[in-house]
Amino acid sequence: MTPLPAFADNYIWLLQHQQRVLAVDPGDGQAVLQWLAREPDLQLDTILVTHHHADHTGGLAELVQATGARVFGPALEKLPVDHTPVAGGDEVSWGPLRWQVLDVPGHTAGHIAWWAQPEGEAPILFCGDTLFSAGCGRLFEGTAAQMLASLDQLAQLPADTRVCCAHEYTLSNLCFARAVEPDNLPLAAYEKRCQTLREQGLPTLPARLGHELDINPFLRSRTPAVRAAVERHTGTPACDDTQVFAQLREWKNGFK
Repeated sequence: MTPLPAFADNYIWLLQHQQRVLAVDPGDGQAVLQWLAREPDLQLDTILVTHHHADHTGGLAELVQATGARVFGPALEKLPVDHTPVAGGDEVSWGPLRWQVLDVPGHTAGHIAWWAQPEGEAPILFCGDTLFSAGCGRLFEGTAAQMLASLDQLAQLPADTRVCCAHEYTLSNLCFARAVEPDNLPLAAYEKRCQTLREQGLPTLPARLGHELDINPFLRSRTPAVRAAVERHTGTPACDDTQVFAQLREWKNGFK
């Protein structure tokens, strides 16, 4: 599994099975084609898309024209190429993998995620811009209630799931997470580890879902420590879980 860098901080995830390649959210077609040119025995045949934003779909037309790859994407969103629409509960087979589609609205209205369990390996989650390591996506089209429900759904996946986010936002997310939970020891240790990885030019991803449950404030918004931090920040008691989550997301939006 290869996190192929694109733009300033995107990752286009690539999977290989025998001579076949699967790509996820190829916002930059040239990045994928250049990678394929270095691997002349490999053929891109399948593309999975999580949502319609251009930095996830901008390379679709170029790649489909160059390779003839089939595209699977969210049924409720418009993509720039013909594709097979999928929604929560659908499955897509590729090689030995059966990808389960999860509806995870919030960042966009029709955002989906892809989850599979390779034999003998930890599960894989391609979550686009819904879940980041130590963070979550902005609410561009959905509501706080939708995003909270989407993250709750992802949190129920196996703890060893490899979380393949679409952006290298980890260090900036960790700065915010430390502001929310300064006494979280696993969080402090993880930040040091991620700083070392980035200093070496290495990705911080994939993250492990079970670890995210310990350090990600958006997966921990119901915990007393995070709720208390939000109430201190806003200066008012929170009414319910959705309000806490919404205020936490607003705090992150303005965090410097």
